[in-house]
Amino acid sequence: MIDNNNTTPALYLIPVTLGDTPHENVLPSYNAQVVADIRHFVVEEIRTARRFLRRMDREFPIDDCTFFEMGKHADTSRFAEYLSPIAKGHSVGVISEAGCPAVADPGADVVSLAQKRGIRVIPLVGPSSMILAVMASGLGGQSFAFNGYLPVQDGDRAKRLKQLESRAWAEGQTQLFIETPYRNRKMFDAMCASLRPDTRMCIAAGITTSDEWICTQTIREWKRTGMPDLGKIPAIFLIGR
Repeated sequence: MIDNNNTTPALYLIPVTLGDTPHENVLPSYNAQVVADIRHFVVEEIRTARRFLRRMDREFPIDDCTFFEMGKHADTSRFAEYLSPIAKGHSVGVISEAGCPAVADPGADVVSLAQKRGIRVIPLVGPSSMILAVMASGLGGQSFAFNGYLPVQDGDRAKRLKQLESRAWAEGQTQLFIETPYRNRKMFDAMCASLRPDTRMCIAAGITTSDEWICTQTIREWKRTGMPDLGKIPAIFLIGR
């Protein structure tokens, strides 16, 4: 149960917009109320976290805040230190680059440590590109799996795609994965070359942004229609039966 008075120190997981989208379109006003009382943040990148807080509230006292980095170059041995303000009665917020913290995100390591220490963890509501993609795809939503990035090498990627396709057909489990935007076209071509004609594929790009484009077709249909230029737009790929 969320403490609406925000008096109990906790680790708050603070969702971020998935792109240059107005906060009020995708984030509850309650999130801003919670963030207003937090001065310690564990973030993936300090610059973008500061920008996010300022967009949420132009008067937010950025200079009074302490930021701890949790990105790929962060010293994980210091994560316990990041949680130390909670023992002193101060809540800590976790902010990733986009979407929900700790989902396909380094924030999971901080949350894991908090759980081991019995610290209260409170996830706030916000956009998850994976959930939104499943919702809009028309593919099976009872069972699905996120597989992160697939191998870059052509042969290894083709093998992995076939493995995921086999699971989708055998278990009815929708398979999700992502790619660096500039490689979206290469991923599309690999899927068209590797997957069965009747396998269904969804491309969910730019979710919640002005560039949003979501389409589901069979591989046979994709070969006929092709893919639009998504070279700079984050996309999630989904396959299912």
